[in-house]
Amino acid sequence: MKLIKPFLKWPGGKRWFVEKHSTLFPTNYNTYIEPFLGSGSVFFFLQPTRAILSDINKELINTFIGVRDNYSEVVKQLQEYQTEHSIEFYYNTRAALSTNNVDDAAKFIYLNRTCFNGIYRVNNNGVFNVPKGTSDSVFRKEDDFKNWSRILSTAQLNVSDFEVTINEAMAGDLIFADPPYTVRHNLNGFREYNEKLFSWDDQVRLSEALVRARDRGAHIVSTNANHQSVRELYENRGLSLLTTSRFSSISANPTNRRQFDELVILSSEHFLL
Repeated sequence: MKLIKPFLKWPGGKRWFVEKHSTLFPTNYNTYIEPFLGSGSVFFFLQPTRAILSDINKELINTFIGVRDNYSEVVKQLQEYQTEHSIEFYYNTRAALSTNNVDDAAKFIYLNRTCFNGIYRVNNNGVFNVPKGTSDSVFRKEDDFKNWSRILSTAQLNVSDFEVTINEAMAGDLIFADPPYTVRHNLNGFREYNEKLFSWDDQVRLSEALVRARDRGAHIVSTNANHQSVRELYENRGLSLLTTSRFSSISANPTNRRQFDELVILSSEHFLL
């Protein structure tokens, strides 16, 4: 299977995770379900035949729909953006309103590739406000919009709360959940931004939804902040907890780990390292 990288750069993206720990995912499952889509690194890595993909970010989901349904028009518009690209054009495009999924997709991809460090951030009014970055290239040599469209062709894309999406999982389905990382008492260093996206109450709600899905027979692979308050949500509930990071191997031992390590939550103890 050809390795397909996502077309977006996303904060906290899991491209490194699937490349390093692909054996944590079952090889046989029914529907793949991802309630926090982001760049879709795991989805594009697994290339499932059936998928339910969702996020609360409407512009993000519209971007995926645009690539799925009209990738050639998206590419055409990106080519125009490349020709017009400048500091003034960046800020004019950032401020412009989109009128359809193609516009949404082209604008979103253009801003993602030319903004500062690929960051996605909005102001209190929900408006994207990241300044222009140093990259002036709208296209990348690994771009494969036709293949991205093909892989997305059988995926259901929804703007949805994560719990609604997880509740659709049945026996034999695979859920991959990678929420924004927040911890109890806001001690994780991302307090101001992440707490607005995903509160501690959301963390509790997520843990309960995943346990219910596990009880229905779904496979669970979830990543989260490696913090004791998060671990307590899943301990003693029949789930396996591991830790990993970009810079170290995966481990079941949480001691002597660095603060940037991540928690991995699995529904089964039968995994390969």
